[in-house]
Amino acid sequence: MEKYRHIIGIGIQNTLVYRVNFFARALFGLIPLTATILLWQTIYRDRVGDVAGYTLRQMISYYLIVTIVDAFTAVAEDDWQIAADIREGNISQFLIKPIDYLAYRFCLYTAGRLIYTAVALVPISIFIFCLRDYFVLPKDATALAAFALSVAMAGLLQFLISYTMALLSFWVLEVATFIFILFAFEYLAAGHLFPLDILPPAVMQALHYTPFPYLLYFPVSIYLGQITGAALWQGLAVQAGWVLAGYALARFIWNRGVKKYAAFGG
Repeated sequence: MEKYRHIIGIGIQNTLVYRVNFFARALFGLIPLTATILLWQTIYRDRVGDVAGYTLRQMISYYLIVTIVDAFTAVAEDDWQIAADIREGNISQFLIKPIDYLAYRFCLYTAGRLIYTAVALVPISIFIFCLRDYFVLPKDATALAAFALSVAMAGLLQFLISYTMALLSFWVLEVATFIFILFAFEYLAAGHLFPLDILPPAVMQALHYTPFPYLLYFPVSIYLGQITGAALWQGLAVQAGWVLAGYALARFIWNRGVKKYAAFGG
């Protein structure tokens, strides 16, 4: 475990070099969020009642919590770096040293999220303070604890999906197309663009057979009190199942890929 703590330390030091970039990314990332909030304010102004069970306050809170969860769990450039390691032969060292590549990449992902979250929370906190009248707090400590657990599993699942997608570099030279397709689908199916409750019931039900709602929509719904009781614990169990499935798939693809992998030169 000591070697992995050392990797996290190195990752933090390397990531701190880009702290200004992180701050700028978080700051300018609030521009589309502001546009989205203004759009929903206009929608609610012209109608009576809620939208799919969301009041205006809950809808704005949804997007604010989405921003927070995204800061904790989003994958930055990990998939591109993994693909480059495979393409350029840098993983050869991990095949002869007692360091697990998946654990190594997860340590770097963790280090990146720690620094990005610490930096991004500054502008995000100011933004939330300005919209504090619309910000909804969890109903109780149980909801807050379940939300924290769900966010942690969402981060694991997000990493494993990106890691597995990047491993396609064992078979194809360029994985950019696959990554962009995944990102586009995830942006819709995870609930980035809007709460999944707005979709037709059949579509929403179909999405729940995929891991994507558990990346964002599910933890945010826990926070807002949309999912409670037996549905909450069942959802957490399903989310944990997706994490285990993602881990098993990542290991399987890695083992198959390594058998195909070949590197030349010194």
